[in-house]
Amino acid sequence: MKFVIQRDELMNSVQHVMKAVSSRTTIPILTGIKVEAGEEGIKLTGSDSDISIESFIPKEEDGIVYVEQIEQGSVVLQAKYFPDIVRKLPEKTVEIEADDHLKVTIRSGGSEFHLNGQDAQEYPQLPQLHTEDSFELPTDLLKNLIKQTVFAVSTVETRPILTGVNMKVEEGHLNFIATDSHRLASRRIPLEEANSQVKFSSVVIPGKSLIELNKILEGSEDSIQISVTENQVLFRTKHLYFLSRLLDGNYPETSRLIPEQSKTVVHSATKELLQSIDRASLLAKESKNNVVRLMTKENNQVEISSNSPEVGNVTEEVAAQSIDGEELKISFSAKYMMDALKAVDNEQVRIEFTGAMRPFIIRPIDDDQILQLILPVRTY
Repeated sequence: MKFVIQRDELMNSVQHVMKAVSSRTTIPILTGIKVEAGEEGIKLTGSDSDISIESFIPKEEDGIVYVEQIEQGSVVLQAKYFPDIVRKLPEKTVEIEADDHLKVTIRSGGSEFHLNGQDAQEYPQLPQLHTEDSFELPTDLLKNLIKQTVFAVSTVETRPILTGVNMKVEEGHLNFIATDSHRLASRRIPLEEANSQVKFSSVVIPGKSLIELNKILEGSEDSIQISVTENQVLFRTKHLYFLSRLLDGNYPETSRLIPEQSKTVVHSATKELLQSIDRASLLAKESKNNVVRLMTKENNQVEISSNSPEVGNVTEEVAAQSIDGEELKISFSAKYMMDALKAVDNEQVRIEFTGAMRPFIIRPIDDDQILQLILPVRTY
């Protein structure tokens, strides 16, 4: 195997596939990166058997040559050393060559590295997913779906199913739902006609997988193809192939958590409310829950306060656009509230309360596709 490649392109691909490589894998060869040279270009693969990522560097694209002098072949390189070597090479181009004994030479400028490779035949074959259940989304829309939900997954393994995001299709809509049983984040979007024949109804994708996918995806207008099988999901763009296992089990039915009616509705500017809660939380850090109180007052004023007996207290009034319904005093986790407000892509929010001890809902004004739900905290 031999090829000459643009260093920046190679580095980019190496960084993508490294997100799937784990030093804690039970299969030793998976601590490496598989490099394959074919006539179309170079393919890199990283996997920890939960996530697998393939990144492809074409020989030439849009008139720009990325790879030259290709002699086909493949080898597995140690992920512990290969990325650092590539990052620090002196020149813009890199020549990589492997001999029959899997001895790999990496040359750039006056610098020459020799690495011991491993046999690519021993690297597990990634399943090639052939499935009827495929649909496409614009990449930036998928990034938004992930960003607005994945922060609410559970980080505790006691209920493994809650460490994932529930992706489901119903009534021509695609829903992303995440909950850790103290809060819930959901976003739904209408599926276009072309995607309306999707057959899967509900799968749960590990939150960690979606976080890694989101880091790799560039926010472009291009579309990404999503394919689902019984136990895996594949995200595919032009040069990237991201495969993740799915979580086993049934995701809890979350729709019944969402209150039907509300007793108090506050309509406020998102940024002002967020900044006010952020300031109040400065003194709430001592208590483990980081609790902040909200109280409605006359003349459309909302009082945000926090009290930490050892540290001190803070009170601030925020002008709301409108407050309808009963008076309210409620306490909640500042972190949960700030996460929820950041996920609402809108300058104005509507918060619907059903009493001091009932879950409350945060939505953007005039948009029911994004919904955040938070359980209050008992403070007495």
